Amino acid sequence: MELLPLWLCLGFHFLTVEWKSRSGTATAASHGGCKLVGGVADCQGQNLASVPSILPPHSQMLILDANPLKTLWNHSLQPYPLLESLSLHSCHLERVGRGAFREQGHLRSLALSDNCLSENYKETAAALHTLQGLQRLDLSGNSLTEDMATLMLQNLSSLESVSLARNTIMRLDDSVFEGLEHLRELDLQRNYIFEIEGGAFDGLTELRHLNLAYNNLPCIVDFSLTQLRLLNVSYNVLEWFLASEEQAAFELETLDLSHNQLLFFPLLPQCSKLHTLLLRDNNMGFYRDLYNTSSPQEMVAQFLLVDGNVTNVTTVNLWEEFASSDLSDLRFLDMSQNQFQYLPDGFLKKMPSLSHLNLNQNCLMTLHIREHDPPGALTELDLSHNQLSQLHLAPGLTGCLRSLRLFNLSSNQLLGVPTGLFASASNITTIDMSHNQISLCPRPVPLDPVGPPSCVDFRNMASLRSLSLEGCGLGALQDCPFQGTSLTHLDLSSNWGILNGSITPLRDIAPMLQVLSLKNVGLSSSFTELDFSGFGNLRDLDLSGNCLTSFPRFGGSLALQTLDLRRNLLTALPQRVVSEQLLKNLRTIYLSQNPYDCCGVEGWGALQRLQTVADLAMVTCNLSSKVIRVMELPGGVAQDCKWERVDMGLLYLVLILPSCLTLLVACTIIFLTFKKPLLQVIKSRCHWSSIY
Repeated sequence: MELLPLWLCLGFHFLTVEWKSRSGTATAASHGGCKLVGGVADCQGQNLASVPSILPPHSQMLILDANPLKTLWNHSLQPYPLLESLSLHSCHLERVGRGAFREQGHLRSLALSDNCLSENYKETAAALHTLQGLQRLDLSGNSLTEDMATLMLQNLSSLESVSLARNTIMRLDDSVFEGLEHLRELDLQRNYIFEIEGGAFDGLTELRHLNLAYNNLPCIVDFSLTQLRLLNVSYNVLEWFLASEEQAAFELETLDLSHNQLLFFPLLPQCSKLHTLLLRDNNMGFYRDLYNTSSPQEMVAQFLLVDGNVTNVTTVNLWEEFASSDLSDLRFLDMSQNQFQYLPDGFLKKMPSLSHLNLNQNCLMTLHIREHDPPGALTELDLSHNQLSQLHLAPGLTGCLRSLRLFNLSSNQLLGVPTGLFASASNITTIDMSHNQISLCPRPVPLDPVGPPSCVDFRNMASLRSLSLEGCGLGALQDCPFQGTSLTHLDLSSNWGILNGSITPLRDIAPMLQVLSLKNVGLSSSFTELDFSGFGNLRDLDLSGNCLTSFPRFGGSLALQTLDLRRNLLTALPQRVVSEQLLKNLRTIYLSQNPYDCCGVEGWGALQRLQTVADLAMVTCNLSSKVIRVMELPGGVAQDCKWERVDMGLLYLVLILPSCLTLLVACTIIFLTFKKPLLQVIKSRCHWSSIY
């Protein structure tokens, strides 16, 4: 039994015909709700119960999509004998008359997708058989089984493109596509195909694009479609992909095996033109280092292939499955979301033309960089989200990354990189080392270069434009860590205390920076040098998650377009901000999640009119221990704020002074009333003598 695959054919636009007016300039008109442009009649979505008969008889393209036609009668298309393209998508068609296309000798493209053609499929098949010149046919979304599809495609030898996507096909045998020797594109995605018999595609000698995505194919063995260029078998349940061991030359250029359950690297043709290989989201790994055996016989698997009365045995070396594959033309390789723990020696050397390599979300722990491994043509390398703790650079190796432009090492366990790794990357523009516990140079260069790297040096990398160091646990930056670079994008987020009260370490790149992220770095308004006046080209600035109590200082002619001040300690927005040069270019500002005082929001009205506050609905302020949305402030707030702003000491004095005066007067009256008797009592008690 053989099973076969395919690629996401980006060019699979079935049954679309580009029409150009033969008379030069075409003018739009309306006829019974249909739009007429030259020879095109567009009647889609007009709630038509039948094909209109009053359209121009010379129409070449008729679009009737989304109309409840239900039935296409024998006479429906008779007024339009010159039709070259007919689209009946989503017309609730249950029946197509046997003679519906009898007068359509010029019809080349027919779209019948998303209807109910399985109801009267025999009558529909009889109607299709009259279209001997048809080249493109779309039968997708009609609940067709393999038997129905076989009947409908009979005798349509002129077909070049067929779509049977979104049907209920479960099995393909050698009779389904019999006689379609001119077929070049075949779309079978989103069916229930679990078995493809040997020889099912043998008669399709011109087939170039095959799409088998979103089916239930368990494996593909003895793949021998040498004429294919695009093959997509993504989103199946494949555990094996084994190409034929014959020495035949394959035309295959793009192979998509992503989102399957492959256990091993696919066994590819020994001679092919493959330039794109997609293996994302499988269960693949290399196992030589984990397989403890000294016997070569224990390192092979044998496949028993039964085809009728013929039985074949295929032997595969499990640990060197890539050794015989032809990868010399490969340019794009995606191996992300697998279980690779290492790359075998010489693996990348077999791909001298490789320019894009994606290995993110694997289990890589170490990576050895040797001569031609990775290849010199590599421009993008993604190693993010692995378990890398070390990168090894072969001694004396120079120029190994000379073509590299993008290097992603984020979310690993690196403490540094080999000394000189970036020195040879003369064309690199983007580096992402986020979420690695590294430190930045300048620092004293270690005397022993073999030991663990002490810091990562980005200085004098003239080509570097974008650098991400988010969450690297970086300490306070020393002077000029980015000297000699051409950085326009810099992310230092989630490195608390990295600026240590000053943005001086950024002065070398300040005039060039366009995007700067300083989120969660411990900025406060007490920083004496928190002034962005020197950042003349800055477009996007993220200062969220800090401790700012006042608006940062901006001066000069800034080009700032986006500013994020969320999750700070701002209590008011100074009135001067609204009139600053800053707002002339500012398009978006984020201000929510700050403890604003409702009595300090005078500038909000101007900001609202400028419509620059993207999160205005989420901005709240505090008024008399209540949290209120700024947009919902009541009208009496101004009066309440007058009392809020009164000097409380003076208020208490005004309240207490009348009480004190009243008490003093009362005491004086009492004292004067009882003055003489009181003196006598005191004298008698103390036995004071009277003076005469």
